[in-house]
Amino acid sequence: MGPIVDTSGIRLLILDVDGVLTDGDIIVNHDGSESKRFNIRDGTGIVWAHRAGLKTGVLSGRSSTAMALRAAELGMSVVRQGVGVTKQEAFAEILREQGLTAAEVAYMGDDVLDLPVLRQAGLAAAPADAAEHVKRRVHWVSAANGGRGAARQLVELVLDAQGLLAPTIAAFEE
Repeated sequence: MGPIVDTSGIRLLILDVDGVLTDGDIIVNHDGSESKRFNIRDGTGIVWAHRAGLKTGVLSGRSSTAMALRAAELGMSVVRQGVGVTKQEAFAEILREQGLTAAEVAYMGDDVLDLPVLRQAGLAAAPADAAEHVKRRVHWVSAANGGRGAARQLVELVLDAQGLLAPTIAAFEE
């Protein structure tokens, strides 16, 4: 089942990190550094989004060197980390900087700290294992859990609705 909103105007995909691009687990190493595990198919979906002309980014309450490295590796143009509980303010800054309206943004979040942004986004999405309070308030819930393909499914949903998924995949078949 697709979203109950029109996704044809989506220009930017913003993803929460912990619980969306990762399974929500944080590994704290003996030296105090953190490790995160990212799903390669989510990464491929982000690459597809770029090839189709969409921008991507992350909006996270926590800061992580691992996420900064992954975002750079994937070419994500919007990286906001360490915003704490002020995601709504950071979202407003992103909109101003990118020259977009909230209706042009798809946002995927998994917990109650994401609700202020999810309420504003043109397409509000959540992974299958998101908090129940979140899943009841979004337009679309992925069949996949966070860190297990939920972001990829969101990319596919948006690209398919915009008629861009088939050509994006076809480019790899040549």
